[in-house]
Amino acid sequence: MDRRKSLKIIGGSVAGIAGLALVDWKWQIIDRLTHSGFFSFDEEQLISMIADTFIPVGLPAKLPNPDAQPIGALSTGTDQFLIKLFEKCYEKEDQDLIKFQLKALKKSGFEDLSQEEKEKALLALKVSENEDEKKFYGLMRSNTVMGFTTVKEVMVDYRKYQVAPGFYKGCVDLTVS
Repeated sequence: MDRRKSLKIIGGSVAGIAGLALVDWKWQIIDRLTHSGFFSFDEEQLISMIADTFIPVGLPAKLPNPDAQPIGALSTGTDQFLIKLFEKCYEKEDQDLIKFQLKALKKSGFEDLSQEEKEKALLALKVSENEDEKKFYGLMRSNTVMGFTTVKEVMVDYRKYQVAPGFYKGCVDLTVS
């Protein structure tokens, strides 16, 4: 292969990768501008980060099914569950509390923290003197755990849950003794 052809291939590859990065960036901007819903785009991102902090990808190896793929709050859609739950099922005062605390987390730079620092920031809410912060922590933690532990991936793959234990056999000959 000659040098010109190699350079053309490399140049085309670089241009293609740069184009894909530009398209991804463009879609993120469009997502932010056209986002509609109860929570803003940034608030939804924070809820996802909080859920991922509570239950990151990977479960302990002691679970009943060691062959199952590692899962976390984001891979099971727990973050989307939380968004809908808080929007549709909670009173306005609790919704306002959640929105206020999400804004406070955003101001504190929660998004830029490492996993361990996020854990410490959330634990600081748990032991805070402020009752609203404690309530926010409790709401987020309990609903994240509930949402995660009730998804199919956890119930069926890890806990080996069967909707109806045993099997139904409708036509069985009975012998009477």
